[in-house]
Amino acid sequence: MASCIYVPCNAACASCSGTFVGMPQNVTIAPNGLPIHRIAVPGTRTLTALVAFDAGARTERPEENGIAHFLEHLVFKGGETFDHYRKVNETAERMGGVLNAYTSHSLVAFHITVRSESAEEALDLLTDFAGRPLLDADELHKERGVVIQEIARYNDQPSALAEMLLDQATFGDHPLGRSVLGPKEHLETFTRDQVVGFRERQWSGRRGGAFLVGSLDHLPSDERLNELLGRFPDLSPAPAFDPAPAPRTDRVIEERDTNQSHLRVSYRPKLDAGDPKVRAALSIYGTLLGGSMGSRLFDEIREQRGLAYSVSASAWSIGDATQLQLSAGLDSTKTTEAYCRMREIVRELHDDGPTEEEVHRARAYTAGRLVLAFENSGAVARQAASQTIVHDETFDADEQIALMDAVTLDEVREVARAIDPTEAAVACVGPHSAGDFDWEG
Repeated sequence: MASCIYVPCNAACASCSGTFVGMPQNVTIAPNGLPIHRIAVPGTRTLTALVAFDAGARTERPEENGIAHFLEHLVFKGGETFDHYRKVNETAERMGGVLNAYTSHSLVAFHITVRSESAEEALDLLTDFAGRPLLDADELHKERGVVIQEIARYNDQPSALAEMLLDQATFGDHPLGRSVLGPKEHLETFTRDQVVGFRERQWSGRRGGAFLVGSLDHLPSDERLNELLGRFPDLSPAPAFDPAPAPRTDRVIEERDTNQSHLRVSYRPKLDAGDPKVRAALSIYGTLLGGSMGSRLFDEIREQRGLAYSVSASAWSIGDATQLQLSAGLDSTKTTEAYCRMREIVRELHDDGPTEEEVHRARAYTAGRLVLAFENSGAVARQAASQTIVHDETFDADEQIALMDAVTLDEVREVARAIDPTEAAVACVGPHSAGDFDWEG
């Protein structure tokens, strides 16, 4: 099992796509209040079982920062039946299954993908260690060292560090501005009681969901499903998290004597994050700005000017706010020029809007990437969890495609106008100071 951090991304990204036309869904409620979503994917031989909770890093108290991700690690050490990490891992391998988990600011999720004939065995395994984990104190001590190494690895990777610094620049000391991994100092002191207390407070079935996606022919009976998914405790709904703070324009720079710099720029568009039509238009905007090889950033920053090997843009919603991120990895001597031109392009789109041809191409590209991603039952499960838990919306296959296809030029231009080109947060890892990122565009 390789635990991971999940970073929200543009709807064009194949790793977190939407639904696919022809995916019928039905929803029942387990006795513990956990919604069970069954989503059939025609033509696949696999089943993905994913259980997620509204218990990501943004639900942590300041002194708990990092505990959601730490708990994600700990449950893999075993449950009541599969009571050792070797039993968990080896059982998954005997099924030919892929077992993993992720923690984001919004969610914690556990998932397994297997051939559909192994559905009941896979659910037995997943609901045992995730639903009734032992959380052994000795294993907690050993795993804390592993997570501290993970923190060190991320800090040693300039691109990963730039992402974490951008959260800080964008959201400040709000939970959204803190690292999902948390600081080393917290990991060194977390006790079992703290971990259990966080789980009992946040892992509410009424603020989560189980998603069974793919070939559903071999699912166990409803009675057996309720028994398995009933292993998660019946808890009161978790308390609401703090709303997203007002936009910030901070500069957070990690000075390093390197030849390459990693630059991140973030905008907080003044848009209704709860409107699916707005989010669809924002996705198209992100694609035409920097989500494809035909985008403005890629064409000008890389192809015309040769300023960066890697340059991109992505846009997403975190439930109660939208965000646009520009990213580049480039020669440190070219960073200032690239930064100024990237912000100028955002200004040009704000003032003049995109062209009709740009919107047409970006819309087709974004929808095409979604269709390709829909072949993956795991991608569908992840999007279903986000749509249902983060956005509190019904997960509808036809609607997802129809929303993207229906985005108009005027709607994308409205998104462009909602992005204030003067209000950007900046993060950078490289031989720079905050003054290098002043912009008078």
